[in-house]
Amino acid sequence: MIAISVGAMIGSGIFILPALAIPITGPSVILAYILAGLVVLPAALAKSEMATAMPRSGGTYLYIDRAMGPMMGTVAGIGTWFALTFKSALALIGGAPYIVLLLDVPVKALALGIGAVLVVVNIVGVKQTGWLQTGVVTAMVLALLGFIYSGVTWVEADQYHPFVTKGASGLMAATGLVFVSYAGVTKIASVAEEVERPGRNIPLGMLASLGFTALLYAVIVYIMVGVTDTGTIAGSATPMAD
Repeated sequence: MIAISVGAMIGSGIFILPALAIPITGPSVILAYILAGLVVLPAALAKSEMATAMPRSGGTYLYIDRAMGPMMGTVAGIGTWFALTFKSALALIGGAPYIVLLLDVPVKALALGIGAVLVVVNIVGVKQTGWLQTGVVTAMVLALLGFIYSGVTWVEADQYHPFVTKGASGLMAATGLVFVSYAGVTKIASVAEEVERPGRNIPLGMLASLGFTALLYAVIVYIMVGVTDTGTIAGSATPMAD
């Protein structure tokens, strides 16, 4: 369950967005990730409340269908589908440039190929999807922890001054930009029917995955800023590699 939530969050939000947020607010992009996590918290609490009250698969579609009728439920379902489509596209375009560093292939072709493979896996069956999700999330988290372990000793304090380069408005703009990094935290609700003891496990799963991911993001960005001149990674397609 936590793998579903963490897997839906970790992606372009940490692999690309820091490079886009740094020019907006400078080293305080670290704080922007923490603030974005706090902003998502009420949504996670509300969604977990709905999921425990109606532990059925469907998520947002189900809640709006029950509250406002099938028509609005259909609109919500289509909206959720579009949101997931764009989130998936962002994840694919965000991850492909890192693979291109190892393989000399076009970024868009690679992203489309990975997307096609994932579609096939989802069609084949839920079990295969779950195994793949767990494997990918485990490998990704281990890689990020390795990044933290290898980079923390190279951090230089001078890189964090000045901390907020464009005032509160820049910090808030950066927070809004990286907010999408936490979009997957409520996806547990979409499979609530398959969760054992949903009244206990769904809220714990959402809060645990949100807290873990927010901490992971903050530490990673802290290291990215501390070991590299911000001008080097600003606007880069592969800031973590840089």
